[in-house]
Amino acid sequence: QAVASGERNNATFAVLYLDLDRFKRINDSLGHPVGDLLLCSVADRLRACVRNSDTVCRQGGDEFLVLLADQQTQHHAATAAEKILAELGRPHEIGGHELLVGASIGISLFPGDGRDAATLIKNADTAMYRAKASGRCNAQFYKQDMNLVAVERQHMEADLRRALQEGQFVLHYQVKVALTNGRISGAEALLRWDHPEHGMIAPERFLPVAEDFGLIVPLGRWVLKEACAQAKRWQHEGIVHGTMAVNVSAPEFRRPDFAECVRSVLRETGLDPGCLELEISESSLMRDVEASKAMLSSLKELGVRLAVDDFGTGYSSLGCLTRFPLDALKIDRSFVSAIGAPGDAGVIASVAIAMGNALKYRITAQGVEAQAQVDFLKARHCTEGQGFLFGGPLTASEFSRRMAPAPGRS
Repeated sequence: QAVASGERNNATFAVLYLDLDRFKRINDSLGHPVGDLLLCSVADRLRACVRNSDTVCRQGGDEFLVLLADQQTQHHAATAAEKILAELGRPHEIGGHELLVGASIGISLFPGDGRDAATLIKNADTAMYRAKASGRCNAQFYKQDMNLVAVERQHMEADLRRALQEGQFVLHYQVKVALTNGRISGAEALLRWDHPEHGMIAPERFLPVAEDFGLIVPLGRWVLKEACAQAKRWQHEGIVHGTMAVNVSAPEFRRPDFAECVRSVLRETGLDPGCLELEISESSLMRDVEASKAMLSSLKELGVRLAVDDFGTGYSSLGCLTRFPLDALKIDRSFVSAIGAPGDAGVIASVAIAMGNALKYRITAQGVEAQAQVDFLKARHCTEGQGFLFGGPLTASEFSRRMAPAPGRS
């Protein structure tokens, strides 16, 4: 109707595509009933931000569309978007919780950005992804060059599929160090993409695309198999490295056959289960506590070690943690980097360590880069450290040379 009216009256209108920031974490940790109430609160605020002549609808999930009728300039649409961002940024009181969400907003304008509904929505969606990439909680107008980004994502999908087939992925390994004596206590496998044209590509560039296009599970299974095989090769070479830690993505962890996949990889590579540590993010565990408990129990029966990755970022409670058969907590690097900063910046790390010690877990601090952080962590009985202070990610051959015993020593 807006398109028809715009064509008749030579009028401009705006389409805003909103995606809520941080909603998934809240929904996963506090449950869908709280998430549903939060969506209702967001909808009420959106309606309060616009005129009776405008239209607000929920597109699906945590996405909303707003049609601003008779917007004459970009300025009017920008002002409306700023009002929406400010309103959504206020805390929502839901079920006794004070919840904070923001929004990333993409804006397209009729007729310059499209002369039909599908094109306007698609282009607003494209602009929304640019808003997310620009730090979230902001609004971006659609520009023609944004289509290049969408095309690049399509090309990257094709490249990722080819990379899996042609073996372009490699693993690097970063040591974990026992803080009590400085000895290497383990290694973490870190994925890299050795692109034939673009060189080494860091995971933060391609993993979101892999997840969007359904490639994260086969990629994760390759990582698991290669990491276990490398750990076994090091054992044959007499290189002692402790446990091999492997990150598990949320889509992998939620698959019913994941435990059987781990069993198959251990059987195929011959690696002792006790030498493998699976790291699952806190938000993945909290998505469905009962399902997570069942999967962790199945993995524990295999004999592998289990760690909560990025601990402190996923809204878990002490009560939930005690229900999981865990071995270790990995404190998120953001809390470690805060150690030594002015004020009480290190208090969260202290609390996380105290909680882990109370539960008799091994505690690993990520992102250790300074001796002052080591001193702080040791004083609070943190078990392990991992970070550039101890060494950055190494190729398998570089790691072998570092770990090989010196001549004349056994």
